[in-house]
Amino acid sequence: MISFFLRRVLASVPVMLFVAVFVFLLLRLAPGDPAQMILGDQATPDQIAAIREHLGLNEPLPRQFIHWISSVLSGDFGTSLISDRPVIEMIGQRLEPTLALALVAIALTVLISVPLGVLAAWQHGKLVDRAVMVFSVVCFSVPIFVIGYILIGTFAVRMNWFPVQGYRPISAGFGQFAHRVVLPGLALASIYIALVARMTRASMLEVLREDYVRTARAKGLAEYTVLFRHALRNAAIPILTVIGTGFAMMVSGVVVTETVFNVPGLGRLVVDAVLARDYPLIQAIILLTAGTYVVINLLVDLSYAMTDPRIRYQ
Repeated sequence: MISFFLRRVLASVPVMLFVAVFVFLLLRLAPGDPAQMILGDQATPDQIAAIREHLGLNEPLPRQFIHWISSVLSGDFGTSLISDRPVIEMIGQRLEPTLALALVAIALTVLISVPLGVLAAWQHGKLVDRAVMVFSVVCFSVPIFVIGYILIGTFAVRMNWFPVQGYRPISAGFGQFAHRVVLPGLALASIYIALVARMTRASMLEVLREDYVRTARAKGLAEYTVLFRHALRNAAIPILTVIGTGFAMMVSGVVVTETVFNVPGLGRLVVDAVLARDYPLIQAIILLTAGTYVVINLLVDLSYAMTDPRIRYQ
């Protein structure tokens, strides 16, 4: 298992190197003068020269890359051009809301989608199965911002169960935190609930046809035990893959949800950085997002090694 995991770690190194080169060239090879793009059309030649000097754009490209990647590896992602604050500090301040929102969304996804998928597979071809499939299609088809506004209109405006917008950190009290994160978490989780439910159903349908499932039923085991202790455990690998990938997508794709619910996370920070042309901040967020994908994929691979005996004893 250790050798399997080490191979996956080594395979991720070229991926991160490619992403680092892409992020570095994103600013340097864009059409036009990067300094002009950052400052806008009204910038004076002195201002353009100052920003070029600040970003090191006057140096040769390989030297710029070596200097930049050395700073990144040491934890220095540069300084924001707009707020003149360290980029890593700005990201750190916005990281908690995004991670909290993603964790709540993935928890809701697992709690709702896995039982739905198991139920649909168990009742294959019946009314419950068709209802779950219709629910999945609807969640896939409706944009997240529409679902967000429906949730706000129903549970915040009409029923007054939740606040319309805003966020409270966990340090302010778990009750206030949970009260404000449930609706955006549910909106963000909607598409992943549909995806995981369909994947769970497909995996369970394959497993439920196996001989050991029929043997377990023939022994007189309760249907709940057969479904969740025997069938679901053996159908878990593709489900874990989708859940792990979904969590990485949630962390990097919360822009719409955070905008609708006014959550001050990384999604809002990306929007502000793009509008302000704050390239050091954009570069850092893209690089950290790619790193998140790599780490999540490594964890999924590790879950393979722990659940599949063919890999565990390599």
